[in-house]
Amino acid sequence: MDVRQAITDHTKKMNQHLEQFVELDALREQAIEKAIASCKAGQPFTVDEINRYTQLINEHAKQGISPLRKFVSAQMVEEFASR
Repeated sequence: MDVRQAITDHTKKMNQHLEQFVELDALREQAIEKAIASCKAGQPFTVDEINRYTQLINEHAKQGISPLRKFVSAQMVEEFASR
């Protein structure tokens, strides 16, 4: 394999990794928005879905160059919703 092909393959792999991160991060953000909306409406909410995506993102980050995300607590959602 020549150097150009190796670089191309590596770049494709990193791009695929980042595309998957973007998808997971968007799903996490949707879950956060849903929890915030429920909290603001005075309805019960959970952070389970948020943290499920957080776990997937953090596991995914171990295999490449994507960033980690912090786990979210109910208190964090309540504090944000009260702003």
